[in-house]
Amino acid sequence: MFVYFLRRLPGLFLVVLGMSVVMFVISRAVPTDPALAVAGPEATPEMVENIRREMHLDKPLVVQYFIYMKSLCKGDLGKSIESRRRVLDDILDYMPATVELVLASILFSVVLGIPLGVISAVRQGKTADNVSRIISLIGICSPVFWMGLMFQLLFYKHLGILPFGGRLDLQLSPPATITGLYTIDSLITGNFSVFLNSLKHLILPAITMSNITLALTTRMTRSSLLDVLREDYIRTARAKGLVERDVVYVHGLRNALIPVATVVGLRVGTLLGGAVLTETVFAWPGIGRYAFKAIESMDFPVLMGFAIIVSFLYAFINLLLDILYMVLDPRMRPQT
Repeated sequence: MFVYFLRRLPGLFLVVLGMSVVMFVISRAVPTDPALAVAGPEATPEMVENIRREMHLDKPLVVQYFIYMKSLCKGDLGKSIESRRRVLDDILDYMPATVELVLASILFSVVLGIPLGVISAVRQGKTADNVSRIISLIGICSPVFWMGLMFQLLFYKHLGILPFGGRLDLQLSPPATITGLYTIDSLITGNFSVFLNSLKHLILPAITMSNITLALTTRMTRSSLLDVLREDYIRTARAKGLVERDVVYVHGLRNALIPVATVVGLRVGTLLGGAVLTETVFAWPGIGRYAFKAIESMDFPVLMGFAIIVSFLYAFINLLLDILYMVLDPRMRPQT
């Protein structure tokens, strides 16, 4: 399995290489002068020209790309035009907020989606099945930004039981940084008031982000479990007189969850890069909102760094999922 991992590693670098080419071409195709954006509207032509030379914009595109890749190999994603900081430092600062939101979203989807899928499969064609399928359909069809706004309107404006957005109330200070995840760090440090407050802020954006993942988890669990329950070994288990609950949960669900794990894992990678709308609606200080602000200000180094990091994470998660699939199902392991 380790050999398989090593064989797949070059594919990760090819993904990064391909994304770097795409983003570099797009950044140069947009009719905006990066040097002018860095210098500001009041800069003199001489200042703009000096910045253009410093950024190597006076060189051919091919040379510019190789200079960028040379810096990328050293871990340098460039400097943000807006914050004047290294892009990598900004991403590392914003990433924990997105990771916390994604993990909470996945946890909510799994905890609710798998039981809904099981109930739907066991009670196929009945009321519970129909209700579960309707919930899944609503989750897939509802736009994330609309659902977020509706949640804010209901739970913040009318009911007043959950906060509007952000990670903490303004009067509270963040916990000591250990993992960067406020809920985890506040628990580790014993700051329970911050834990409860950060948890309240996390509920609405996590539920909003989980709409598609919840729907996919429910439908995949239902479909996979229905297929498993038709297998011969399930009939054998029932013929032996096993309790139906043991047949479903012990013999059926364990095998049915293999494709579900793949779907959930893929959603992790998708959510890391697709958190832009949710983080913008809820003013969540993650990399999605960071990228949105970069789009508004045409901050090309940030956009390129964001795309490269997210594409690498997505490809790496795919690789881990392939390995997990082989662990769960020995039949998928490569023959030696």
